[in-house]
Amino acid sequence: MKPIRTNPILPAAVLWDMDGTIVDSEPYWMRAETELVESFGGVWTHDDGMLMVGAGLWGSARVLQGRGVDLDADAIVQALTGRVQELLQEFGAPWRPGALEMLTALKSAGIPMALVTSSVERMALQVADLVGFPAFDTIVAGDMVEHNKPHPEAYLSAAGRLGVDSIRCLAVEDSVPGLAAAVASGAVVLGVPHMVVLPESAHYDLWPTLSGRSLDGFTDLFGARRGSAALPLTSTDSE
Repeated sequence: MKPIRTNPILPAAVLWDMDGTIVDSEPYWMRAETELVESFGGVWTHDDGMLMVGAGLWGSARVLQGRGVDLDADAIVQALTGRVQELLQEFGAPWRPGALEMLTALKSAGIPMALVTSSVERMALQVADLVGFPAFDTIVAGDMVEHNKPHPEAYLSAAGRLGVDSIRCLAVEDSVPGLAAAVASGAVVLGVPHMVVLPESAHYDLWPTLSGRSLDGFTDLFGARRGSAALPLTSTDSE
């Protein structure tokens, strides 16, 4: 007999990374990087692209400048973003396994959600629209903060926009810089690896995939991390 769950401790909000966590856009980014470097006569390999996973776009721009891309950082960010948006428009959003199902379950449960991404706002809005329902109560993108991941600013800003304390949030990430940012914000952190291996750590939990996971899994994970120090979700948390 399945045990009866009583009074699960809910996160005040769930804060989602985007690229590699909700949508498998990393191959699109790698294609955009390759095309841009090659247009300036350079060479860009898959291994080069892997080093950029989870990095802020302006930091990535400096790397590309070092490979011969003769544009300023803002122009590189705009060029890469525009190309990835074209690929999303042409081929659609390749959703990560279980991501849409979890977004749907959290939305149905009335738990606020934020999209916290190093990509720029216009791309974040495009992906949020492709979800097909208004999943996110707010978006914090890379061009909306002064410090990108691994700095915690984006996660702290997202919690602030939702009117909740970051320590009462659950953050979901797929990269090392993203995990560092989420942990530094004080949130309970779940890592779901995709393109890169995530090291084991006492500071966060790791799931191999969101596929087959339920809302109960999220609340159990949050409750185990917060225990008696956590509070039940109240109406003021989402006001």
